[in-house]
Parts: sequence; structure tokens; C-alpha cells
Amino acid sequence: MTATGTYTPKPGAAPLGRMIATQAVLETKMLLRNGEQLLLTVVIPTLVLVLFSSVDIIDTGEGKAVDFLTPGVLALAVMSTAFTGQAIATGFERRYGVLKRLASSPLPRWGLMTAKTASVLVTEILQVILLTVIAFALGWSPHGNPFAVLLLLLLGTAAFSGLGLLMAGTLKAEATLAAANLVFLLLLVSGGIIVPLDKFSQSTQDILSLLPVTALSDGLRDVLQHGAGMPWGDLGILTVWGVVGLALAGKFFRWE
Repeated sequence: MTATGTYTPKPGAAPLGRMIATQAVLETKMLLRNGEQLLLTVVIPTLVLVLFSSVDIIDTGEGKAVDFLTPGVLALAVMSTAFTGQAIATGFERRYGVLKRLASSPLPRWGLMTAKTASVLVTEILQVILLTVIAFALGWSPHGNPFAVLLLLLLGTAAFSGLGLLMAGTLKAEATLAAANLVFLLLLVSGGIIVPLDKFSQSTQDILSLLPVTALSDGLRDVLQHGAGMPWGDLGILTVWGVVGLALAGKFFRWE
């Protein structure tokens, strides 16, 4: 007796959902193992929160410094992961031909970008948990609607992801490395993260208020520090940045 076909191989790609999940796990592991990425995503936001909450260096207005700083540091964490870290990592993957090879695999290109986005979200969840624990230890007293906070973080992630992928997909890797770090430093100082916007002139405030990091930090501060409702203005700014950034990234991203 024979059992023809019992052990016949059945070649084919894994289910799409499994491929995306596997790639997302791989992307997350690579991100967390990278020393430079850990510096951007964990060390710098933590140091900013602890240092400026403990030492009276900058006048943050009435109330405890940690109440002002924590929303800004949460915005900094989103920017460091979704924009700076993702731009640099993707830029060098493109340079070394990793993206080109992945694009020829059964995983579609949109699936690869979905996996990268999932990796960013997982990293941000870990960042938020860590920074929240530290902030509570420093005496943080948050207020407001958790749903508004979640919506701000998601739209902020979309906005910074679009900008990061646009930069990584159009510039050379070395240029992306320099530009992403420069933008990170500039926005750290001028994006309302550690320095209140009212320290700048009115004309400068009008310009800075349109930046995604300013909208994110101000929106989080309005909710978490002042107990405001839904910050529609800041949500609108983040939505525009997200739509435009992702659309441009999708149109101009070069895989080689």
C-alpha cells in the first residue's frame, strides 16, 4: 500500500498576518538592540525628565516642574522613535540593500511598512510605561481624558512616521543621519518640550505652534496638566502633518 501525497510538500507563503507579525517582532528586536536607538528612545527622554524635574534650571511656570515636563517628554519620546530612530534605521537599511531584498520577498511593501509602524508603536508603549513610572516617582499629578491622550499619541506617531520615512526614502543614509539628529536637537529646544513657548517672541510662537512636536506637547500638556477636553486645534495640526507626510512618503520613497 502506498500513501501517495501524504508527505508531499505544500510550498507557499505564510499567511499575510503572520508575515507582518513576524517582521514586526524582528524590527522591534533590532530597534531595542541598537545602542544609538536606545540612547534616543530611552536614555535622553529619561534624563530630560529627571534632570529638569529635579533641578531648577528652567522656569516652567506655576505648579510642579514635573507636571509641565512630563507631557513634553512623552512628545519627545514619540518623536525620537517615530521620526529620528525610524528615519536613521530605514535610511541605512535602504543604503545596504536590505529594503530592496525585503521588497522582493512574499511580504508586500505595504506589509513591510505596516510591520515597521507596529514596531514603532510597541516601542512607544514601552517608553510611555517607563516614563510614566518615573514621572509618578517624581510626584507627577496627571489629569484629563485618557482617550484624548491616546488620540494625540497616535496622530503624533503618524505625523512623525510620515516625515521620518519621507526623509529616509529620499536622502542618502549619511544625510538622513545628520538631518534627523539635527532636527531632533532643534525641536528638543524649540518645540515646547522643556522650554515654554511663552519664552519666545509672539511671531516665533506663531511659527513654532504649527510644528508637529509643539502640537503634540501642547496638546498633551493641555489635557494632562490643565485637565482640558479634546484639544481639537492640536489634533488638527497633527492630522494635517500625518496625512501630508505619509502621502509624500508613499509617493517619493525610493527602495534602492
